[in-house]
Amino acid sequence: MKKKSLLSVTLASVLGFGGLFAYQSDAFASKLSNLQDQQKDVQNKQSNIHSNIKQKENKIDEIKGKQNNLESELETLDVNIADTDEKIQEKQQQIDVAKREIEKLKSEINALKKRIKERNELLDKRARTMQTNGGGSVNYLDVILGADSIADLLDRVSAVTTLVNADKQIIDEQKRDQAELEKKQADVTKKLNNLQEMQQKLQAMKAELNQQKSRKNVILKELGKQKKKLEHDKMSLEEENAILSAQKSAIEKAIQLEKDRIAEEQRAAAEAAAAQKQQSSYSTNGSGNSGNSSNSVNSVSSGGGESSGTPAVSSGTFTRPAQGYVSSEFGRRSFDADGFHSGIDIAKGGTVPIVAAGDGVVTRSYFSSSYGNCIFITHSVNGKIYTTVYAHMSSRTIGENATVRKGQVIGYMGSTGQAYGQHLHFEFYIGPWTASHSNAVNPRNYINF
Repeated sequence: MKKKSLLSVTLASVLGFGGLFAYQSDAFASKLSNLQDQQKDVQNKQSNIHSNIKQKENKIDEIKGKQNNLESELETLDVNIADTDEKIQEKQQQIDVAKREIEKLKSEINALKKRIKERNELLDKRARTMQTNGGGSVNYLDVILGADSIADLLDRVSAVTTLVNADKQIIDEQKRDQAELEKKQADVTKKLNNLQEMQQKLQAMKAELNQQKSRKNVILKELGKQKKKLEHDKMSLEEENAILSAQKSAIEKAIQLEKDRIAEEQRAAAEAAAAQKQQSSYSTNGSGNSGNSSNSVNSVSSGGGESSGTPAVSSGTFTRPAQGYVSSEFGRRSFDADGFHSGIDIAKGGTVPIVAAGDGVVTRSYFSSSYGNCIFITHSVNGKIYTTVYAHMSSRTIGENATVRKGQVIGYMGSTGQAYGQHLHFEFYIGPWTASHSNAVNPRNYINF
């Protein structure tokens, strides 16, 4: 009866360890599955980022092509404007020459007018000399018929002929000079008008070319802005990809550590089950010995003694990252560019150490244009990933891939990046960090401030 009772105890013990082992195996598998799911999530995000980066690169190349075409068109416009300027200057020179010709013609015209006036006076004088007997006019026929002899007649005819020819020459010269005067005046006026009209057309052409150049410069400037934004977006995506790559490495490391821990605990459980079985066998045979066992708990240091100004390391998984007062809470606020503050700001003057909020691996330690000197730490807690971010530090004392313990100094408070006044901007994420901050949570949910 006693033997049967001992056998029952032995079976119960073995079954109990078997059940415990099965429970632990399920728990280990669940933690490992959580880590692997988060690893796949990071890989999917990286794949999307790579696709977005490629799209940005294609758009940048497209804009570069448009910029090259516009720059080529602007070069052509510059050549045309320079050519038009040269033609305008050429026409202006011709206008200046025409104006000098006009001034010269004015002198010639004045001389012609003077000669015409003198001829008119001569003709008037000739007419007056041919008037007799109280102002009556004497014609050339009366002069010829008044001859006393043939010799006198011939003399008179010769004199009349000379006078007639002289009058005819004067009249012809008058007509010729008058026509020349009118022609020169018309030619110069026409030439000047043509040059001025051509110059006006060239000026209008130049104005149109300048307007085209101005419009193309506006487009080129806008393309430059678009390109700059795309390059900034691409840079942000590349930065996000680098962070995700680091987080992926940290998760892979956590998965391996979890696998090692599972193997070790499974080995320890198997050894415990075997020892219990052996103990039960000894009890069955009546030769069991009682013994004392001692359990040891390894305490973890916080990375060295507390530095001056470091916050006290609290119990629990996470601790306060820095001393100081909370100057800005997590949540919506009107003066932020996106209207939402994805972390908590802790402010304090002087040299203020910043510590790791929990055990983990440094996935990023670098200078960001927005975060300034910043550190990202990935924490694996019971198969679940958390990420903490420490921004605007004056300096960093820890590098990437380093393993840190809760309360270990990682840098000092500052105001680098897009920050006003010395403070620590502290963010807390369930899972990996994301650029959209969609999985950021209020750090107060995990840490007492």
